[in-house]
Parts: sequence; C-alpha cells; structure tokens
Amino acid sequence: MRISIKLKFSLFLAAILLLTVIVLSMLVLQGIERNQRVQAEGLLSQQADTANVYFIQSIMEQSNKVPQTFLKTRGAAFSEQLELISGQPVVLYDGGGSVIGRAAAPPSLSIKQTLAYALENKTAYLVEGESMYYLTPLRAGGEQVGVVQFYYSLHDHQAFYNEIRRLFIYIGAGVFVLSFLFAYLFFNSFARSIIRLNDSVSRIREGQFTVPTMKRRDELGELSAGIAAMSERLRDTMRDKDEEREKLALAVRKLSELDRQQKEFIGNVTHEFKTPLTSVKAYLDLLDMYPDDEELLATAKTHIAGETQRLYEMVEKVLQLSAMEKYDFEYNKERLEVRGTIESALTFLKGKMEKFGLTLETDLHEAYMEADKDYMNIILANLLDNAIKYNRTDGRIRVSNFVRDNQVVIEISDTGIGIPEEVADRIFEAFYTVDKNRSREYGGAGLGLSLAKRYAETQGGSISIVKSDGSGTTFRVTFPCQSR
Repeated sequence: MRISIKLKFSLFLAAILLLTVIVLSMLVLQGIERNQRVQAEGLLSQQADTANVYFIQSIMEQSNKVPQTFLKTRGAAFSEQLELISGQPVVLYDGGGSVIGRAAAPPSLSIKQTLAYALENKTAYLVEGESMYYLTPLRAGGEQVGVVQFYYSLHDHQAFYNEIRRLFIYIGAGVFVLSFLFAYLFFNSFARSIIRLNDSVSRIREGQFTVPTMKRRDELGELSAGIAAMSERLRDTMRDKDEEREKLALAVRKLSELDRQQKEFIGNVTHEFKTPLTSVKAYLDLLDMYPDDEELLATAKTHIAGETQRLYEMVEKVLQLSAMEKYDFEYNKERLEVRGTIESALTFLKGKMEKFGLTLETDLHEAYMEADKDYMNIILANLLDNAIKYNRTDGRIRVSNFVRDNQVVIEISDTGIGIPEEVADRIFEAFYTVDKNRSREYGGAGLGLSLAKRYAETQGGSISIVKSDGSGTTFRVTFPCQSR
C-alpha cells in the first residue's frame, strides 16, 4: 500500500516538533533543577567549612581544649552562635548521635538514617519535600567528634521550578501549533521539488547524465546542483579509475625499488663488515699456530688494530645514516666564517696529508654562511679524507672558496685516480666505492660522501662533482651566503 508523502511528512513533522518541545523542556528543567541543587550544596558546603573553623576557634579559646568536653559544656551555646553566623537552623549531634544543640522536634527515621551515614565521617544530605537537611562531620585534630545538621528551605527553588515548567507548557503548545501550520503550508513547494529531484535521479539511473538544476536558494537547490555535479563526475570517475590504476602500479614499483635498495644496503653492510672480520680471524688463527713468532705478533697487532678501527668507523657512519633516515635533526645553525672553518678542518688532517706526502694548496677568502658548525666540519672532513685516500703518491690537494650568485662555493680538488663518468651519479650512494681494493687498504667503506651529501642537503646546501678525469677530481660544496 502506497502512503502519500504529504501524510508521511505531516505525521513526521508533528512527531518531531512534539518531541523537540518535550525534550527541550525536560533538558532546561533538569538544568535548572541541577543548578539549584549545586547552588544549595555549595552554600551548605561553605557553611560546613565555616562551622568546623568556628569550632576549632571556640575550643582554642577555652582553658580545657578537649573537643568532647567542649561539646558537653558549650554545645548548646555553640549551636546558637552557629545559627547566628549561618542564618540557618542548626542541630548539633555528638559522636554517639545524640542531640546536644537545640532541636525543634525529634529527628525523623530518615534523618536518623542519614545521621548514621554522617557519623562515619562522611557528608550527607536528605531532601524531604521542600526541605533539605545537610549533615556534615564536625572535626577537631583530624578526628570526627560530632555532626552538624543544617536546614535549608527549598520552597523558593520549587516555586521557581514550577513557574518555569508552567511557562514551558503554554509556550511549547503555542510553538508546536504555529510551527506545524507554517511547515504544512510550505510543504507543497518542497514536495514538488522532491518530485523533480526524484525524476533527475531516475534519468541518471537510465544513463542520461545531463540533468537540469532547480533555481532554489536552499538545501534542495544545493542538492539539485549536487546531483547535476555528481552525474558529471560519474563520467570523470570512469576516466580517473584508469589513471589511479597506473598510479597504484607506479607506487608498487617504487616500493619494490625501496625493498631492493634496502636488501642491497644490508648486503653491502654484511660484505663490508665481513672483510675486516675475516682478516682479524685469519691473524688470530695464525697466532694460535705460531704463538712464539714475535714478528707475526707485531704484524697481527698492527693489522687487527687497523681493521678494528675500520670496523668502528663503519659502525659509526652506518648509525649516522640510519638515524638520518628516521629522524629530522635539529641543527644548531650559526653564522660561520668560511675561511676559518676550512682552515680548522685542514688542521686536523694536516698530519695525514704529510704521511702520504701530499702537497696542500689553498685559495681562501673571507665569506659567511649559516650552518651547523659540527656538521660542517664533518662534511669538509669527509671530502678532504677522500681527497687523501684516493690521491696519487706525492700528489696535491687544492682547497678554495669564493662567492658567486649569492652562494658560498667551496671547491676541493685532488690529483687522484678520478671517477669514471659512467659511475659518477652513484658516488654518493652508501657503500659505493670506485676502487674497492684501495678503499679497503685505507679504511674506506663508501659512507663518507653519502653522509656529507645528506648533512649538506638537510641544511639547505648541496654537494656535486665539478670534474673527474685522469688528472683528479673536484668536489663543490655550496651554501647560501650570509652578509657580513
């Protein structure tokens, strides 16, 4: 059986309006009642604190400062004074629950039950009709010695609550009737719009994606425009689906490449660590076979120490690379004088250059840039260390700096073995070395350039190869220039 949408809407509208008025009235009335209760409890809580403070003060004024004795001898007077202070009727009970202050009538059964709860060093209150009885422990020295009962009239609260409820009944009934009439009068317009929207949906269902829009400045007009836009996007979705499939395939390929690089990295680490460990093990085996060979012992110590140092340096650099993959470093950037920074780095490597018989040439100029001093020293140290390791016997190292296009440029050149053009783009990869035999001979593992490049780029700089041929290699470091 098909039921008219007008009837459905009328019944639903009436139910919604009635429910709204009822719920709103209940929430407001409950809020008023809760607020009244909180106000009363807050006031009585303050009176309870005042009673305890006044009780302590009264005891201190007596020569005999025993609380129980004070209650027996001065309890009635204390109760009267407490009524004057609080402005409310007060009943005072001792630790056994007996009335020691004045009481208009014997306590009721419900008050006795509440009193038993308060005698357990707890605060309790009882509401009977328009009266509230608030019972709170009377303490001295952290121990309960009695109970104070305050009386609070709820007559004004109840009268206010009843008046608000009466207003809600009248106003709610009026709002319900007027809202229903106005809503019903406007319903025909909405009904026609809903029928037109239904026709548009039917056309889209049949595959006709061109639908008209309604000229309405309300949610139905927005819905009509949304249906029209949705029909257009349905066509776009079919086309975009193929593009998303291609993007997903590309993401899968990238993940596969990352997985391959990770496996390659692990393999390189294993391989590079295995070589020095094999050398150490070989010398230890030889020492077991020839323990009395002094010359072998000296040679083994030298080689084991060298391989151990190499392992230590590789572990340090691998940990630095791993940390840079996981964390965003907070650099302590400062204004650096470039010439002094370079000279400081050269000072630390001067002995190593002399050991290999290398000649140092410098062309340094005053310039300033912003960078982390410690990490800048690591960048320069790694580049200079490479220039030493892969240089020729009695070769040269040239270090220069200049400013170009508001960039500080540092160039480090050597007369070493050079880098083949076909592998120049891989030289900054972790564990990649051009001459593996020479790298192992001098302790290199292909990590220095990778670290230097990452430290430079994460600070806004860059490292690149300017030239590399049979006459040597030149690396260039650039950072934004700072004014003096």
